[in-house]
Amino acid sequence: MSRFDTYFLMKTEDIADYVQEKLHFFPDDAKLTCEEIGDGNLNYVFRLKDENTGKTVIVKHAAESLRISEEMKISTDRGRIEAKILAIQGKYAPGLVPEVYLYDPVMCAIIMEDMINHTMMRTAIMRHETFPLFSEHISTFMVNTLLATTDVAMNHKEKKENVKSFISPDLCEITEDLVYTEPYNDCNHRNNVFPPIADFVKKELYEDKALALEVAKLKFDFMTNAQALIHGDLHTGSVFINKEHTFVFDPEFAFYGPIGYDVGNVIANMFFAWCNGDATIDDPALKKEFCDWALTTIEEVVDKFIAKFKVAFKEQVTDYMAKTEGFMEWYLDTILVDTAACAGLESIRRIVGMANVKDITTIPDEQKRARAEKIVITLGKNYIMNKDKFKCGADYIKAINEAIAKFS
Repeated sequence: MSRFDTYFLMKTEDIADYVQEKLHFFPDDAKLTCEEIGDGNLNYVFRLKDENTGKTVIVKHAAESLRISEEMKISTDRGRIEAKILAIQGKYAPGLVPEVYLYDPVMCAIIMEDMINHTMMRTAIMRHETFPLFSEHISTFMVNTLLATTDVAMNHKEKKENVKSFISPDLCEITEDLVYTEPYNDCNHRNNVFPPIADFVKKELYEDKALALEVAKLKFDFMTNAQALIHGDLHTGSVFINKEHTFVFDPEFAFYGPIGYDVGNVIANMFFAWCNGDATIDDPALKKEFCDWALTTIEEVVDKFIAKFKVAFKEQVTDYMAKTEGFMEWYLDTILVDTAACAGLESIRRIVGMANVKDITTIPDEQKRARAEKIVITLGKNYIMNKDKFKCGADYIKAINEAIAKFS
């Protein structure tokens, strides 16, 4: 009888015994040390290392409640979904996701490849490091994993089975509440609003009825548009990176939803990086280098996604009617509309919602932080209200510059 035959929330001291029993990943004479390295809101992430050889492995362990709120209970079945999705993403975007060695349904844990020599992207860009290849890698990842899981490319019956298999009501509810509802009304009284912008938030978000209507429409589209197997939480905290390579991980929020949700999340989080650099870098040359890279990345992500999507669509389309002249252009246009809207939703919810973003909250100067938050909210509203006007990367840069100019 093993102590790992019944679920419990593992701690650092449990991980070595767990990995050796389940996988025997290290030799018997290994000198094992473990540290908890996760900074997400859902799971505990441990790195187990053999000090003799330097060999490492990651254990991702699902808790039964959110780390940011013990009151928010969620199904640990999300680990099963994540392990399967990583395998699917690895098939369509080989080399861009870590390998899964084992999923344990009892302990709700994934034992997986350690992304050694890579750094969590949010951590790196908050040190103002730049990654010129990121736009190339992330656009490839999104096109390859998203289009291949749509009705355009998949057998329709198989796709419908996937929709059933990867449904995650608890995590979808979190997104529906934290992204599509609470930032616009604080109906559950758990928004985190920076006090210096409280009046601005009240006027620009809580009292804007036209904005609320557009977000309501977007919420119901999110709940009903089972377009592709999306990552569902694709931000710089879900990427490990170095100068040459990118890993995408942490898809526990994955389900069948609108493609634009993933693309929009990437765009919004790259602008958070710009905000941090603009507010915290003192050296003018370094500030220009970093902030220019952040904006260039936004433009390239959009344009490379569009270009690669068109090529992949023509190569992968299987549905007879989807081959109709003009359909690809219409289909891509719906994705671009969703992309802009979702960039706006992510922008706003990370400023006023329950789960704020470190790029912004760590800005030490209160006036600079308040300015950054107002810029992001203004930009986010533009994305949502004018979502049908964002057709290429340059459209995003124009909107960004207009939002910045309002608070210069």
